[in-house]
Order: sequence, then C-alpha cells, then structure tokens
Amino acid sequence: MAKILLVEDEESVRLLYQQELEEQGYEVIWAADGKTAVELPKEAKPDVVIMDINLPEKMDGIQSMSKILSQDKDIPVIINTGYSEYQDNYMSWAADAYILKSADVGPLVEAVREALRKRGAAGAG
Repeated sequence: MAKILLVEDEESVRLLYQQELEEQGYEVIWAADGKTAVELPKEAKPDVVIMDINLPEKMDGIQSMSKILSQDKDIPVIINTGYSEYQDNYMSWAADAYILKSADVGPLVEAVREALRKRGAAGAG
C-alpha cells in the first residue's frame, strides 16, 4: 500500500482528500503546517507528497517542498492549491504535478497514480 503525505491546513479539505485517498486504498498521513511536513518524511517515508502552498507557521508549501526534496530528491510532490498564479513560479516547477483544488478529487487521485507509476511504487488504484 502506497503511503501519501497530505499537507493541508484546512481541516475540511484535508478530511475530504484523506477520505477519498483512503477509499482508493492509500495510507494517508498528514501535516497541517510546513514545519511538520518537512519532519514527517524522515520517519514516515511517504511514496508521494501532496502539498498545499498557503500554510501557516512561516513556511509555505514551496519552501516545504524545497526542504523535502533536499532530503529525498526522488519523492514525487504534487502541488495542490487554490491559486493558479503559483504555476508560473519557477520554484513550483520542481513538483511532479500542479493541481488546482476542487471538490472533484479525481484529478488529484489521477496525479497520485501517475506519480506512483513513474516512481515504480506498488500503489493502490
């Protein structure tokens, strides 16, 4: 079972995504801020990171992603945000996918599947 680190500070969004991903057969761990997001992969070893950009505690998703990738350059990161303008930020280009938040979780689930396929992880779905 593939493990996903979901980084999302909005509880309602986090619960929606977590439920949907678990229904797809993934194990989901989560962080609500950038600092926790950077620490979790050291122990939990997720197969994919889903990263919000606007996060509390003085470390946004772009900074968190950069730190996570400096620890493990091969971990796929999917940016999941409500802001399309970050897509033009060259720092976001390090992500494997850029998905705009929506009540339709389908594109996010598909991006996870694709990231796992590229990485060669044995995931659900």
